Amino acid sequence: MEALLAFGAALLALRLSGLLAARWRSTGAPHLAAWSAGLGAYALGAAALAWGAAAGWDDRSFRAYYLFGGLLTAPLLGAGSLLGIGRRAAAPVVLVYTGLALGIAIAVPLSTPVDGTTIPEAQAHLELFPARILAIVGNVTGSIALIGVALLTIRKRLLGNSLLLAGVAVAAIGSALAGLGAGETSLFVAVAAALIYLGSTVRS
Repeated sequence: MEALLAFGAALLALRLSGLLAARWRSTGAPHLAAWSAGLGAYALGAAALAWGAAAGWDDRSFRAYYLFGGLLTAPLLGAGSLLGIGRRAAAPVVLVYTGLALGIAIAVPLSTPVDGTTIPEAQAHLELFPARILAIVGNVTGSIALIGVALLTIRKRLLGNSLLLAGVAVAAIGSALAGLGAGETSLFVAVAAALIYLGSTVRS
């Protein structure tokens, strides 16, 4: 059941990512591309969660989960917020960061092998530097960008920004409660993805 819930959350997030990508193709707005990539990373993180829940966790599923869920989602969403207010410099920065995150997630050695059926904790398998430090910097920076832009422009987009902030809050709660299991975490992923999608598309 946990694997099915995680797979369902992954499909939902991927579908919403695709809808944002379609909007980007029709409008050319760069922030929609970044938000689509962020939700796409969130979807792939949920897919890795489903993989671990269905087949048991190993080094491969953990690396995928850490890359997409731990390293990429928040920075891409934060870059989308900055691009939405015309900060074009966010695009090359997040591209460089994405390449760095990909390289680290693939190449960094694990301190202990990953196994078991519960969601692995990063501190049990990764040294603080460079992988966990990069995740901290990326998540803090991305979250500050998203939340900061939402608060600064909330008078112009009260409903949309409120939904974005709610999505970030739900995602943060889901991450904090990951120890409850893949099924519960997947529900948070699905709700957060829906809120972020709605927040990124509502104009008011």
